Amino acid sequence: MNRIARIEIFTVGLPSLRDFAVAGGSVVRSGRPAVRVLVKVTADDGAAGWGEATPIPSWTYETTESIVSTIEGYLAPAAVGRPLWDLDGLSRAFDRTISKGFSIGMPLARAAVDVACHDAFARSLGLPLGELWGRRRRDTIELAWIVAPGSAADAAASVAEGRAHGYRHLKVKVGLHTEEEDVAIVAAVRAAAPDAVLWVDANQGYTAATALRVARRLADLDIAVFEQPLPSNDIAGLRRLREASPVPVAVDESLRHPSDLATFVRLDAIDIAVAKVQRCGGLTLALRQCQLAEDCGLVVMGSGLTESDIGLAASLHLFAAFGVDTPVDLNGRQFIASPYATEPAITVSDGIAHVPTGPGLGIGVDEEVVRSLALEPARVVTRWR
Repeated sequence: MNRIARIEIFTVGLPSLRDFAVAGGSVVRSGRPAVRVLVKVTADDGAAGWGEATPIPSWTYETTESIVSTIEGYLAPAAVGRPLWDLDGLSRAFDRTISKGFSIGMPLARAAVDVACHDAFARSLGLPLGELWGRRRRDTIELAWIVAPGSAADAAASVAEGRAHGYRHLKVKVGLHTEEEDVAIVAAVRAAAPDAVLWVDANQGYTAATALRVARRLADLDIAVFEQPLPSNDIAGLRRLREASPVPVAVDESLRHPSDLATFVRLDAIDIAVAKVQRCGGLTLALRQCQLAEDCGLVVMGSGLTESDIGLAASLHLFAAFGVDTPVDLNGRQFIASPYATEPAITVSDGIAHVPTGPGLGIGVDEEVVRSLALEPARVVTRWR
């Protein structure tokens, strides 16, 4: 039986391309390395796969240090020695190893190992992830250009840049400024892109009263979705906002485990569920959450965590499996580079990403480049408890 034999953890600094911030704070700073944690899982027959975690303390509680120490000290020892095929068993082992808090324990760290195991298992069979799962409804996924400006004038310039790159649709980050400034920014984006699908994301940045006022003002701007305006644990507030808002409210940060989605469904507090691989702790739970959303008749939209190409590939496979046909927020290539990515590479043309077709994630990873980007020596776990 093919078992997990070795897990390596690389903390790397990737080139940043431009500044990016959300309501909680900075995500990428131009001129500073964008830190990502890459994980390589190797089975005892040599099959190997890669996963990624994106430490963004401004978005969630996991830091680079906590992700690395959690994988090295807890998740990797629980994974090594397990059958490579038993992805559900791996998820349950992680549940026992790192107890959940309000929802799920250390989802970003879990996601890196889970995705790497998916990649290694599918590669060992010579299958892309979609064929491993028996579901692939789309061959391409449309991306949204991210607008996170400092002013309305900056917003118009960002829209022009996105359009020059062929992007048709836009996601606007709000909650970074005053209520008046946020609405002015969205209005500037709409004026610059009158035909675009416009998606507004507050990243938990508003109070309930502010969110409702903003939603009423956004209604005149033909906004498709108002994403996560309230704190993730304010389920009652999100329910009330959904009932009163003239703009459909989507839930992102609140949906870490499938049971979170079940709670929102039972309370009739959700219409749109945002799928995100890392937030869910990896592909195993993300697949379950997307299936639950689909079975409950919810709209499923896609998003990411400013990942490099490993995370981008995992998300594309997930969204293709569920036929997500709305523009998705997979913004990594807008803000960071992936120097380790080699052939076969992910093709993005005019804002359209082609779902990889090779085995596993379907992309190439140059390990020597990964090692050259490392900010510290790789951590290696080869024994199990």
